[in-house]
Amino acid sequence: MKAADAINIDDLRRLAKARLPRMVFDYIDGGAEDEITLRRSVDRFADYEWVWNALVDVSKINTATKVLGQPNAQPYFVSPTAASRLFHPMQGELATARAAQAAGIAYSVSTLASHKIETIAAAAPDIPKFIQVYVWKDRGIVRDFLARAKAAGYVGCILTVDAVSAGYRERDPRNGFSIPPSVNWKTATQALARAGYLADLARSSEIGPANFEGVDTGGRDVMGVINELFDRTMTWKDAEWMAKEWGGPFAIKGISTAEDARRAVGSGASTVWLSNHGGRQIDTSVPVVDLVPEVREAVLDDIEVIADGGVRRGSHVLKLIARGATSVALGRACLYGLAAGGEAGVARALEIMSVDVARLLGLLGVPDVSDLDQSLLRLRTH
Repeated sequence: MKAADAINIDDLRRLAKARLPRMVFDYIDGGAEDEITLRRSVDRFADYEWVWNALVDVSKINTATKVLGQPNAQPYFVSPTAASRLFHPMQGELATARAAQAAGIAYSVSTLASHKIETIAAAAPDIPKFIQVYVWKDRGIVRDFLARAKAAGYVGCILTVDAVSAGYRERDPRNGFSIPPSVNWKTATQALARAGYLADLARSSEIGPANFEGVDTGGRDVMGVINELFDRTMTWKDAEWMAKEWGGPFAIKGISTAEDARRAVGSGASTVWLSNHGGRQIDTSVPVVDLVPEVREAVLDDIEVIADGGVRRGSHVLKLIARGATSVALGRACLYGLAAGGEAGVARALEIMSVDVARLLGLLGVPDVSDLDQSLLRLRTH
């Protein structure tokens, strides 16, 4: 099967698993500790069941929404994910950016991207692009990075606040995994079992945080950078400083409570982003779909609420929207596509989601996604 033949995101996941060395696939696919949140984030969507409107004219379907104030053709967009060249060494973030542009949706670029932010921006000049940041101990690094992003045309900033240290993802030490990959008997054996990936890796430059070549990372891998160079003393005052430093649409990502949502807005955020980091940080955390209504209620109507976590189908997107999210961010769904087939794989992932969303809106009798609300959902009782 090729990526173009995939009929759902799980097909792309299987293709990614077949193409990638186990250590790399597990880095995409794995979660923290017992991976309960990883599984539950997906499974929880099934507990919210639909009712629908009958005899509604659905000859025209509108799926457009906004993300950080920018127009977006779908109720979803691409979430920031680190080191995308690890999953497709020849294309990485450039493939995802181009696929997002073709789909007319926004693209978020990670601080730890494996291409320069200027190169990524040039690959997709016609869509809104956002820069994701952490707070480094050296504030000068943050200030310079934000200035570069502005100069390259990024129109929104995303501060991630749930990764002051890396979660304990047990698949990675079992596999001897690091970014960039180190050579040992485990990693060499896994790589040799995936000859096509190994050939791509051999033809490409070293994979690492491409945007901090002048920063002394002490030879640390990406997890080491998170654990040693990001600031664990960060507070709401630092978030307020960053919002002012950016001076434009600003999201705080990694919120889980109504109280912190209000604090985020009070610190200058125009957007509150509910996320459990794909189950990769705190295990047994509450699925995001359960948290959306209380956070939506806690902030003013003009504040956007983004949600992510466990989204594999268009129905998952629409359930988050119905629960109160303004838009939904896609992480693994796009990475599975990237690993399965580069730009074509990401394009297929986005196409699958687009068809899912439009079909379900029609079946629900809701021709405009902005009219979707909780009245069409029922929580299943066990």
